[in-house]
Amino acid sequence: MGIFTGKTAIITGGGKAKSIGYGIATAYAKEGANLVLTGRNEQKLIDAKEELEKLYGVNVLAVQADVNSNQESEQSVKNVVAKAVKEFGRIDVLINNAQASASGVPLAEHTLEQFNLAIYSGLYAAFLYMRECYPYLKETKGSVINFASGAGLFGNAGQASYAAAKEGIRGLSRVAATEWGKDGINVNIVCPLAFTAQLENFKAAYPEAYEKNLKAVPAGRFGDPEQDIGRVCVHLGSPDFKYMSGETITLEGGLGQRP
Repeated sequence: MGIFTGKTAIITGGGKAKSIGYGIATAYAKEGANLVLTGRNEQKLIDAKEELEKLYGVNVLAVQADVNSNQESEQSVKNVVAKAVKEFGRIDVLINNAQASASGVPLAEHTLEQFNLAIYSGLYAAFLYMRECYPYLKETKGSVINFASGAGLFGNAGQASYAAAKEGIRGLSRVAATEWGKDGINVNIVCPLAFTAQLENFKAAYPEAYEKNLKAVPAGRFGDPEQDIGRVCVHLGSPDFKYMSGETITLEGGLGQRP
């Protein structure tokens, strides 16, 4: 029996192997949670569902969904939430992890399309999922965990739209923490640094730049998606952390220090 047995967690962007989202899903699966995984790639979601159910004996609902500038995005989110409630009857934790962006593009060269990609997939998605999940989180006195980034905290070059989306998510989260506190819902933000498939590809393509980035981390390593990020998310969604809300937690091995 895990601490989330009988409870349900929605994780956006949770279907991609070697990703933060999948690491979070694994951590929650080990605690017995029913999982609702969303993402753009249906096959990756199916693969994640089959693996998590096989390894941990949990129930996983995989729902293809993408938030972008078209008019169907709002209904897509409503569909995910409706299916989650129909399948499991409750929502206890919402984790907004999904995000797409055009990295490495200077601000002066950003196109509106690139900017919209980050804002819709990140900020709009977080807003829509939070709004649609609110009535069910109120019933369970649940938790919201939103993902931001050091790119926004520290103004990383080449990440204008990504940083804008992530800082928007932080502002949205703090407002929700204020408004929803009376409902027993706590809302917190995580800024992660972890070794993912994307970082693995970067290492292969730019080994010198990778080593330089690695040396900047006081811990001397990049985080593990499950152990270093997922386990923290488990605690943030647990009853032990209900009094903490509106906070930004930087999980960067000592790199993300700030006043």
